[in-house]
Amino acid sequence: MGPTDDEESNEFPPEKRLEAPNHRLIKAGIATIPDMETLQECVAYENAHQNRTQILRRLKWKAEELREDEA
Repeated sequence: MGPTDDEESNEFPPEKRLEAPNHRLIKAGIATIPDMETLQECVAYENAHQNRTQILRRLKWKAEELREDEA
């Protein structure tokens, strides 16, 4: 049996996804967000810390993708 969603989220907290040493890793961190809850944590983290427009835009695109997948 694989790890639960909770374990996966804890393994990659927002700071790990968004504070990667290069842009490609940040993009990968956002691309692998598994659910809206994790996405919201990342948005909150980004707003509270660096508030980078480009990252927030990418998170918004990911939110739209997740919503489409749920539909």
